[in-house]
Amino acid sequence: MESSISSEPNGSEVPLINKDGTERSIWMVLISTAVAICGSFEFGSCVAFTGPTQSGIMKEMEVSLAQFAIVGSILTIGAMVGAITSGRIGDVLGRKGAMRMSALFCIVGWLAIYFAEDVLLLYFGRLSTGVGIGVFSYVVPVFIAEIAPKNLRGGLTALNQLLICAGVSVTYLVGVLVPWRSLALTGIIPCLLLFAGLFFVPESPRWLAKVGNQELFVDALHRLRGRDADISDEAAEIHDYIDTLDSLPKPRFVDLFKEMDHDQVGVGLMAFQQFGGINGIVFYSTQMFVSAGFSSGDLGNILLGCSQVPIVAIGAILADNCGRKPLLLVSSSGTFLGCLLAAIALFLEGQGQKAGWTSILTLCGILVYCGSFGIGMGAIPWIIMSEIFPINVKGMAGSLVTLMNWFGAWTLSFSFNFLMSWSSWGTFAIFTVVCAANVIFVIFLVPETKGRTLEEIQASMNSSS
Repeated sequence: MESSISSEPNGSEVPLINKDGTERSIWMVLISTAVAICGSFEFGSCVAFTGPTQSGIMKEMEVSLAQFAIVGSILTIGAMVGAITSGRIGDVLGRKGAMRMSALFCIVGWLAIYFAEDVLLLYFGRLSTGVGIGVFSYVVPVFIAEIAPKNLRGGLTALNQLLICAGVSVTYLVGVLVPWRSLALTGIIPCLLLFAGLFFVPESPRWLAKVGNQELFVDALHRLRGRDADISDEAAEIHDYIDTLDSLPKPRFVDLFKEMDHDQVGVGLMAFQQFGGINGIVFYSTQMFVSAGFSSGDLGNILLGCSQVPIVAIGAILADNCGRKPLLLVSSSGTFLGCLLAAIALFLEGQGQKAGWTSILTLCGILVYCGSFGIGMGAIPWIIMSEIFPINVKGMAGSLVTLMNWFGAWTLSFSFNFLMSWSSWGTFAIFTVVCAANVIFVIFLVPETKGRTLEEIQASMNSSS
């Protein structure tokens, strides 16, 4: 059964309707994506938790600044553990099994935080939630990329970052209104929704094909493309690619470094994403705004919470219309400008310019930075990571790239308060230099992947290496 094809202006082909009149359904793709991004919302909730709760936790638990730095940063230690095992877990348990396991770690962690009577239980809770989101950070974008049609893949994968930002925003806003223990309980809700939803969605067809489960592979592809859709071409392409990979020697970790193009792009984007300062700003937003001259961090937190979701939504729409690389260029340039504004304002304030406009300029710089990050640098490195690695090394490569991401997050989350104590403007000057280097990296090394199947992307990168 063949299907009619509609061509978009950019040249990509979009299956619309089969010749017998039956529409190709994308509803199951959308439902499956909606279920998976509950893990993304959980990710955002975990990351943002310490932002609005810092003063409450330090006062009630009587913890020092150094102890609270551990409370914030130990999440990323757990995430590194989750990241380095995420590829293997996703390959052995499947994408759905990995998401279930991640949700369990997060639930245990939130309960530990809620019942904590001393800082050690806070450490354990943050460590456990970190392991969970470390796996989520790999498996959610990979799952979405593997189930989505190529013409929708960028936008749907970008929803991962949209829901991360939604989790951050909701946590900031709710955290202003409720005690920190109550805020911890809200983190369990997306885990429960994920658990329930996974019973109704199919496993990744590409993973099922890789493990040789032909019956479930065909069933999953039909559920995702429509029961009456012609899946023969897509199924054949997937099988041909996997057959080619099966004929190659079993990959080893050292093999990741033989073809450097994939690793340079994946690791480089994750390094610039993190060392540009995002997690330092998100983890300790309250203290950062106080350092900028505000009496509290509530105004800044509310503005950050309200602005992020619509900005990231725009980025999700543009990912498949404008392409990955142009959006990355706009985003990285915006983060450079935002950091530069904040550095200048903080420098002037440090020189005795205590006028209110310096605080406003700092706030504007932070909002420009976070908005620019949300429109591209937040989502697109994860989209590209899910696209560029061949499926036979995707587990190991994904673990390496995700580990790089969380190592950068740990470095920033642990050192940010100490850097701000050393020099607030100097901290943002460092971020400005990193963001400038990111612009150069994107121009010369990042490929465009819009409108191509995963197999076409990987073949192109292999032929150019």
